[in-house]
Amino acid sequence: MKNKITILIVFFALCSCKNNESENIEKDKMIVGNWLLGKWENKSVDGKLTEEWSKLNDSTYQATSYFIKMKDTLHHESITLQQNGEQLTYVAAVKGQNDDKPVTFNQLESTESKLVFENLKNDYPKKISYTQISKDSIAAEVSGIQQGKASSEKFIMSRIK
Repeated sequence: MKNKITILIVFFALCSCKNNESENIEKDKMIVGNWLLGKWENKSVDGKLTEEWSKLNDSTYQATSYFIKMKDTLHHESITLQQNGEQLTYVAAVKGQNDDKPVTFNQLESTESKLVFENLKNDYPKKISYTQISKDSIAAEVSGIQQGKASSEKFIMSRIK
């Protein structure tokens, strides 16, 4: 009887270690994007692009992105960066597009200074990337096909908060 109890205790201890290990892997995947957290801005003659990223929990970051020209908001987007198993997903819902329904982009590349997501079924963009240039500067790039031609836009943003 003692042997059975000992075996059960060892079994449950090993199982709990594996769960903690997988939780740590999940948290480690999100840590790679910590540099996104904060408020970012790109000012140009066309207007001002702002993105504000915050940490919701250990496996989810949320952001709001908007582009303002004069006093008009031309673009408003809600973004969720989330850990799903071993995969990061970037989910964007753009006001006035796709019936305001979110579009999911799957992780294509992830390094200490770059995150790349892709959804080949989406019209535009098909690819979204963020690159950390410095502690206070990032580049966001969207690319895909517009009106039958390859197109990309790159925004260098500075930390304002």
